[in-house]
Amino acid sequence: MSFTLQGPLLLAGAGRMGGAILARLLEQGLDPQYVLVQDPAPAPEVADLIADASIDLLPFIDKLSSPPAVILLAVKPQVTDAVLPGLAKLCGPDTLLLSIAAGRRLASLAAKMREHTAIVRAMPNTPAAIGRGISVAVANASVTPVQRAVAGALLGAVGDVVWVEDEALLDPVTAVSGSGPAYVFLLAECLAEAGRAAGLNGALAEQLARATIVGAAALLEQSDLPAATLRQNVTSPGGTTAAALDILGGAEGLQKLMTAAVAAATKRGRELAK
Repeated sequence: MSFTLQGPLLLAGAGRMGGAILARLLEQGLDPQYVLVQDPAPAPEVADLIADASIDLLPFIDKLSSPPAVILLAVKPQVTDAVLPGLAKLCGPDTLLLSIAAGRRLASLAAKMREHTAIVRAMPNTPAAIGRGISVAVANASVTPVQRAVAGALLGAVGDVVWVEDEALLDPVTAVSGSGPAYVFLLAECLAEAGRAAGLNGALAEQLARATIVGAAALLEQSDLPAATLRQNVTSPGGTTAAALDILGGAEGLQKLMTAAVAAATKRGRELAK
């Protein structure tokens, strides 16, 4: 690993996202002896990972021999308030709280912790499970440059990391990248269904839709060209792609729908945030 923790890492919440981060950190050399997990009912695949690595798993931790360097808060938002007071008692003056609990703002987290606790709030997305995620993070005023680097390294284990200074941006971030994988999966569903409607059998339609989206995404990643240019390169004037894009790009087409979808998700995120 490219950094050393000055104390244990406490993972509070061993669901899919917390487990994905833990798995990648272990793959990159984090010593499992310095990891503790607090969760009364971890996801089965994460429980297997914890057992295989001989990591201490406890339903509740009320004392530690030394304060954790980092508490990675990965619990469901609805149990955050119940978990934070106990975690606050474990904190030392240099403990960093790295929260990936959706919708919980820095001020809300700080209100449950010790005064001046260093807190980073981040929004990763589900491709983190294969190390291809992207996380957007924001820090409170108590976070030191070293703690910021540690948080960036921990999040970087599962993909790219982008820092912002304005916490309000995490609502549209959640709407674009946090929820975004679901939009892509829906596109795959719709493309396959359209293929079936055009006469393809179900298996072939599914195969073509999946391979096309994966291949196009790989091309987008490897090319320096903007997405708009790549789209134009595929589109011959008067051809089949142009006929389809006349529908998708029309006044009531994909851009209008996507803009409305992201706006709805942003609005809902603000409503749910605490």
